[in-house]
Amino acid sequence: MNDRKNGRLTPYSKVLRKNMTDEEKRLWYDCLKYLPMTVNRQKVIGKYIVDFYCASARLVIEVDGVQHASDEGLANDRQRDEYLESLGLFVLRIANHDINTDFDNVCTGVYDIVKERCGIEEW
Repeated sequence: MNDRKNGRLTPYSKVLRKNMTDEEKRLWYDCLKYLPMTVNRQKVIGKYIVDFYCASARLVIEVDGVQHASDEGLANDRQRDEYLESLGLFVLRIANHDINTDFDNVCTGVYDIVKERCGIEEW
């Protein structure tokens, strides 16, 4: 992924890491930090900053607030997903609502995708 870095975005990604949304914090501190592989927060990939990135699983996790439900938000997400998928990455979008109301199933879903994409049966 290093050949797809964008140094102009790096300072902004550092700011985003320090100012995560409540839902991003919950997913990070109560779920993703427990994975047995590295997960990066606010990772620069090409012209985008993704919320979370697991290189071992080639997985991007995006936490979506209400702005993603608008026509413009959906169009932007589609364009972003197409770019990331063209790099061979799998994009998992998780709605804030799901984190707030169905957190255990969100974590189980993330763990299942990581295990599948990494070829791991159990950890």
